[in-house]
Amino acid sequence: MKSTKLVVTLLVVVGVLLAACQPAAAPAQPAQPAQPAQPAQPAQPAQPAAGGTIKIVSSLPLTGASLTQTDTIVKSIQLKLKQINNEVCGGKYKVVYESLDDASAALGKWDPAVETENANKAVADKSVVAYIGTFNSGAAALSIPILNQADLVMVSPANTYSGLTKEVGADVKKGEPGIYYPTGKRTYARVVAADDIQGAVAASWAKSLGVQTVYILDDAELYGKGVADVFNATAQKIGLKVLGQESIDPKAADYKALMTKIASSNGGNPPDMIYVGMVVDNNAAQLLKDKVGAMGDNTKVKFMGPDGIQTQAFIDGAGADVAEGVYATVGGIPVDKLPPAGQQYLKDYAAEYGPTNEPYAVYGYDAVGAVIAGIEAVCKAGGDPTNRTAVREAVMGTKNFSGALGTWSFDANGDTTLTDMTGYQVQGGKYVAVGTFKAE
Repeated sequence: MKSTKLVVTLLVVVGVLLAACQPAAAPAQPAQPAQPAQPAQPAQPAQPAAGGTIKIVSSLPLTGASLTQTDTIVKSIQLKLKQINNEVCGGKYKVVYESLDDASAALGKWDPAVETENANKAVADKSVVAYIGTFNSGAAALSIPILNQADLVMVSPANTYSGLTKEVGADVKKGEPGIYYPTGKRTYARVVAADDIQGAVAASWAKSLGVQTVYILDDAELYGKGVADVFNATAQKIGLKVLGQESIDPKAADYKALMTKIASSNGGNPPDMIYVGMVVDNNAAQLLKDKVGAMGDNTKVKFMGPDGIQTQAFIDGAGADVAEGVYATVGGIPVDKLPPAGQQYLKDYAAEYGPTNEPYAVYGYDAVGAVIAGIEAVCKAGGDPTNRTAVREAVMGTKNFSGALGTWSFDANGDTTLTDMTGYQVQGGKYVAVGTFKAE
C-alpha cells in the first residue's frame, strides 16, 4: 500500500510542474465599440462609360438589280461613320454598324420573310438603337409595326409610298398610316419625298412634254402601284387622257402581247406615253424592250417612270440604245446642285469608293447623319444614348438638320421638309438631270 501512495504522490507533483511550465494565456481583449452606420449615398445619374457600344443596322436589298443603288447607300453610311471615327458622345461610345440584306436569291429582290426576320433580329439585339431602311415601301410596311412595338426608330433613305406616313392621298389605303403604328407613337421617318409629290410632279412634267394620252402600268407592289395611282389621278385632273391602267406580272417571260394591245389603245394608235410605276427588279428592262419593239423608240412613244427605274442597272438591262430617251423622276435636286456640304460629301465618297451617280447614295448619308445627330442630342441633354425611346424621340424631333441634302427637318408625320423633285432623261447611256420641279 505504501508503494501505491508513493506513485500517486509523484504523479500529482509531475502534473503541477508541467502546468507551471505552460505560458500564461493572453488576457481577453476588450470588445471594440460598434462603428456607426455609413449614410446611404444618393443615386448618381447614369453616365456614358468609356468603351460603351451602340449599334446601328440597315436593311436593304443587296441581292438583285437594286444592288447598284443600295450598295451606294451602305457605302455612304460607312463613310459617315468613318468620318466620326465610329464614335459618339465625346468618344464615350463606339458605334457598330451591321448591314443586313433583306433580299433573297430565290426572289432576286426584297423578300417579305427576310425583311421580317431582319426587323425581329434588330429588336432582339438590345444594343441596336436605330434601323436604316428599307429601300422598298412594301418591306417598310412589314418592319415598321415590328420596330414600333420595340420603340426602335427607323429612318428610310428611299421609301416613297405615301400611306406609310400620310392619311390623305390618291395612293393611301383605308386605315393607313395608323395600321403601321400599333403603339400609337410614330417611330418611322424618311429623308426622301413621298409619292403624293412624285406622282403629281411626273404627271405635270408629262403634260409639259406635250403628252395628251397615256397608258399606265404598275408592278402591283405598294410603291409601284401607289405612285402609278397618284400619276393617274393627277393626269386626269390636269386634262390628260388616261387610256388604261393595269398591273403586270413581274415574272413574265415577255410583254409582247401587252404591248401589242397598248399599241392600238388610242383609237387604233399608240398612246403618247407609257408611264410605269415599278422598281427595276420587277422586269422593268424587259418591259421597255418589248415596248420599243412594238411601238418604236422613246421619241415615238415616250416612256416615264419613278425613281425605281432611275438606276444604271435599268439602262444596262434594256441596253443603252433601247433606253435612250427614257424619263424618270427622283426626289431632291441634282447632285451637281447640292449645297457645299453635299459637294464635299461627293468628293469624300469618290475618294473612298469612286464617283457615283446613283441618286440614293446621298440619302443614305443624311439618313445615318440624322441618327447620329439624334444620339448626340441625347448625350448633350445628359441622357442615355443606349435608350431606344430617348434616341427615337431625338431623331423624330429632328429640326433644321444641316446635311448633304441641305437644311431640312422631319415634320410631325416623319416626312422630310425637302420636296423638290428632279427629272432625268437617259442620254448617251446614262441618266442626265434635265429639270427640277417644285411640288405645288
